[in-house]
Parts: sequence; C-alpha cells; structure tokens
Amino acid sequence: MSKLTKAFLGIDVGTTAIKLGVIAENQLLYQATINLKTYVEGPARYQQSSELEQAFVQGIQAIPAEVRQQVELISFSTAMHSVMPVVDGVNGKIFIWSDEQASQVIEEFKHTDLAKHFYQKTGTPIHPMSPFAKILYFGQQKSYSKNVQWWGIKELLMDYFTGKARVDYSIASATGLFNLETQQWDSEILAYLEVAPKQLAELTDTTTAFLIDSGAAASLGLSTEVQVIAGASDGCLTAYASFYRTGNTSSLTIGTSTAVRNLTEQPHFDVEKQNFCYYLDREHYVIGAPSNNGGCVLAWASQAIGEPGTFYQQLPATLAASPLGAKGLRFFPYLNGERAPFWSSNKKAEFKHLTVEHTKDDLIRGVVEGMLMNVRILTGMVGARGALSVSGGFFQTDALTQMTADLLGLPCMYAEENEPLFGLYYLIQQPERIVEAGKTFTPDAVRAEQYQELAANYFAE
Repeated sequence: MSKLTKAFLGIDVGTTAIKLGVIAENQLLYQATINLKTYVEGPARYQQSSELEQAFVQGIQAIPAEVRQQVELISFSTAMHSVMPVVDGVNGKIFIWSDEQASQVIEEFKHTDLAKHFYQKTGTPIHPMSPFAKILYFGQQKSYSKNVQWWGIKELLMDYFTGKARVDYSIASATGLFNLETQQWDSEILAYLEVAPKQLAELTDTTTAFLIDSGAAASLGLSTEVQVIAGASDGCLTAYASFYRTGNTSSLTIGTSTAVRNLTEQPHFDVEKQNFCYYLDREHYVIGAPSNNGGCVLAWASQAIGEPGTFYQQLPATLAASPLGAKGLRFFPYLNGERAPFWSSNKKAEFKHLTVEHTKDDLIRGVVEGMLMNVRILTGMVGARGALSVSGGFFQTDALTQMTADLLGLPCMYAEENEPLFGLYYLIQQPERIVEAGKTFTPDAVRAEQYQELAANYFAE
C-alpha cells in the first residue's frame, strides 16, 4: 500500500446502502457496504440523518489505516430528490425520493400553467419525488418554522467534510429548484414556494475541490491535505461510468427501481412525457426516464407467487418452463404507481387474460415480461439506440440479461464498473480511458422479432 499515489475515496450514498470504494490507478483497492434503514410512516419515507452520518463515519474509520493515509481525494455520489429540514442547526429526518406525502398537492399543481413552465426551466419532472414537491407540501402544511433550511444528503456530507453545506449542480438539477440555463437557484420558483436563497445550500460545480475540515480529518484518520469534491448524483454517474467503460451513450439500470439514460451534450426536454434532464459537468447532461417498478416487482413476485427462499436461484429454469409471451398472459407492472411516462401514483398493477391454463411459471414469466415491456417504453422515450450498458442487481442473472436484450432488441453490455463509484472516479480523476465491452448479450433474432410483435399492443386495455 505504501506505493499508492493519489488514492481516491468514493462514497456512494444510496437509499438502501452506503458503498465505499478506494481506487488508485483504475484498480479497486478496498470496498465496503453499510446498509441503511428506511422508516415508513404512512406516506412518509425517510432516513435518520444521525444514523446516516454514523454509518459513513464508521465505514471510513474501518478502512485500514495504511489505506486511509494514502487517500488524497474524496468525492460523493448520492441519491437524488432527498430533503432534510434543518432548524436552528439541527438536522432533521431525510425524506427520500420515494416519500409520498406530496402526492395530492403535486397532483393538483400538475394541472396549473406553472407546471410545464417550471419543468422547462429545471428539467425535473413534476412528481412527489422532487424536493420542489416536498417543500411545497411542507409549506402548505406549515410543518416547519420560517427559518428552516432545506438541505439533502449531499449537503449533509459536504457540511461534515468541509464545514459548510454545499450542493453540486448535478444534485441541484434534480430538485426542481435549479435553473439549468443560469445554473442558479431559480428566483421565480423560490418565490412561488416562499423560500429565500439563504434557506438553500451554496451551489458548486461537480468537480470543484475544497480542503477537508480539520476536525473531520482528525476524526476519520485522514490527512489534513485531503481535497473534497462534491461529485454528482448516482444516476448521472452511472450513465457516465457506462459511457467511460463501454463507449455507449445509452444505459439501463435495474435495481429496486429502473432508469434508462442517455448521455448528451445539450439539454433536452419533452413537455408531455417529461423526461428528466440533469447536469453532470460542463460538457455533459443526462436525459432519461425512471420507473418505480424494477427489481421490486421481482421481489414482490418472489413473495406473492414464488418460493422466497429459492426464487432467484430457480428463476432461469422457471422462465424456460413458460413460452415467450406466457401463453397470452399480460402483466401491467405498476405495483408502485409509475413515474415516466405517466407520472402518477394512481397507476395500478394487474394481470390480463388470466385463465385456468396458466401455471405459476407463466405468472412469473408474465411478471418479468411486463416489467421489461414497460422498460421498452422508456428506451423509446429517451431514444436509446445502439447497445445498452446495463447495471444493477437485476443483471446479476444471465437469463434476465439475455431476456432484456431479446425483448428490447438491443445488445446489452454488463460490466462491474457500470456503477456510480467508478463514474465518480472517472469524472474526478479522468484516467486513461480504456473502452471494453464487458460481457455482451446479443438479441436472438427470432425472439426479438416475436417480442416486437408482442410489444405493439401489450398494454392495450
């Protein structure tokens, strides 16, 4: 370890876990995962800020001392759409993207003239997930005092590591409060919410460096010369990692939820379908479409239809036991409402054309096909073309990756490096770019044609 130079510590804070990775010269030297607890109280979904802080502190302290002493750069990937009210310097609950308290408020707002206007300024879809929606709801409910500060996960990290709350343009561009053109908090939107700029954190570009706070360095066993860089959002960094690794501008992530993304040089907006459009750096934006219904649909099926203990191990055999199209069965996968292209929490899941002829294997195959048919809509919505770089737990199963390639009609390239931590490293360090395809799954021509025919009216009522 003593020969390491410029070791980079990446911290990826998602909604289920914190991942730590120390990378030097394109090699992952150390990694660890710390699970996070999400609390559910009715429509509220939140994490405890104190528990999150304790998790990343203990995670860093657990890195071997000789590795920590080599760290010269630290940067962060964080989940989007979090809101943490701070009152009188006290950090509150962190309301995460899946929080639904603003559902009714934002449903009413969607029908105003301002909805499309604000979307075109920010690139953030009008949906309960956004900080705009959460702050609008909290304001109407008078949930917090007038001096509340509206932070999120990134601001919490930057405050701890640099002594001042800061938020990067990438995370800011997913708040619904940030003007993509001016790269400032939007004064019209803040006025509508009755929020003053001082209630929000200081904005910074994704690659701007700050010196680590001396107290944080001492507590974590890090050098006082460490540079801290705000980084970006997990979604944008996943897209960038996929591009850097494979050369593909289009990527698909299926974890608990799903997102299809395209890396572009210019912002792009679809006022009707509302793709997201988020900032990455001065040369790149990430446009895309998210779904609430990814791996969580399989998790539901494992409990409701399959055998939970062996569901995933048996999945390849289960899929093979049912024909393509699941004997005419259709599954509308909207177990959790839906984001793109509907942006409605009122969407419901259902089976269609279910008969006595259908077996458990058909039901499970139908669930997977329905979920992927929904993904196919998203790939069309963002104009995904060529090969797709794929990432997320869904693609740990080869049978699912091959099925995705067949159903979408696109080659799918899987590589371990198609993850936010590596995207962060590539963005900050800009190492020599080595384009490797990773493991590629090519569509079977016959199955791809059959799925194309099936997709034409799959979701017809």
